[in-house]
Amino acid sequence: MNPQAKLIFTISLMLGTTITISSHHWVVAWAGLEINTLAILPLISKSHHPRAIEAATKYFLTQSAASALLLFSSMTNAWHTGQWDITQMTHPMSSLILTSAIAMKLGLVPFHFWYPEVLQGSPLTTGLLLSTIMKLPPITLLFMTSPSLNPTLLTTMAILSAALGGWMGLNQTQIRKILAFSSISHLGWMAIILVYNPKLTLLNFYLYALMTAAVFLTLNSMKVLKLTTLMTAWTKTPSLNAMLLLTLLSLAGLPPLTGFLPKWLIIQELTKQDMAPAATIISLLSLLSLFFYLRLAYCTTITLPPHTTNHMKQWHISKSTNMLIAILTTMSITLLPMAPMILIII
Repeated sequence: MNPQAKLIFTISLMLGTTITISSHHWVVAWAGLEINTLAILPLISKSHHPRAIEAATKYFLTQSAASALLLFSSMTNAWHTGQWDITQMTHPMSSLILTSAIAMKLGLVPFHFWYPEVLQGSPLTTGLLLSTIMKLPPITLLFMTSPSLNPTLLTTMAILSAALGGWMGLNQTQIRKILAFSSISHLGWMAIILVYNPKLTLLNFYLYALMTAAVFLTLNSMKVLKLTTLMTAWTKTPSLNAMLLLTLLSLAGLPPLTGFLPKWLIIQELTKQDMAPAATIISLLSLLSLFFYLRLAYCTTITLPPHTTNHMKQWHISKSTNMLIAILTTMSITLLPMAPMILIII
């Protein structure tokens, strides 16, 4: 892709995100979401492969439908209450339609079918954008409207997302699809706590984005797309593979690592809100995700291929991403002891 074109699309992406997260009026927020959608489409379809074109078409159709629903819910709310302010979403039917629209934008169950297909058809760098930056504006809208959302609906969608995200990721061999189902599972954790403590949803999203960025950039530097390729990648970059193992375990939420922090706080908050059964169910469902993270980790460092290659070890990857991967991986592994400071900030 032309560097100037890529620069324009990247700036448009940042502009759309900034407009949505800083807006108070529904129409302005909707316009920001539309700019975002139009900016990411060329980045999805830049390889001109039929699968990439298919992914871009699916993404465009689902996002258009979600945007139309979002505009409809805000118009219905304005019709009943006379308010276009995002925080004044008080009409119950409008809140239900809004929840459906944002669930469709995020890929929450039962509106998740487009997400693994789109991620599979996109390059790894675009997949990183779809998994992190593109989820920020819808989550911000949920954060601002959280007092008026339906807790029963969100809890049901969250538990279904954690279940399906874990269940459907079990038999995948394509790494991008595994990361897509991982994202759906993490969205369940974000949605279940949204009504009770919205700041924990944002904390969970920030840490998830941090760990996912580390995984995507590492896989991109190793040029790995399938489990079979991952099994032989350790011969090229052994140190990077060892760090990828720890980052994957952190993404799974194992205790000494950063990923354990949001799960711990969410389970604690759910117990305080007398939702111990929901906390138990979603904790058990996270074991499904843990299985495919462990399988990825096993393929990364523990499995030895039958014939090791005899070429020189590639200790240096491209210098532009080298420092970024080092910073993100370190933060993905070691932030748990800083939990009190993080909690003070939020």
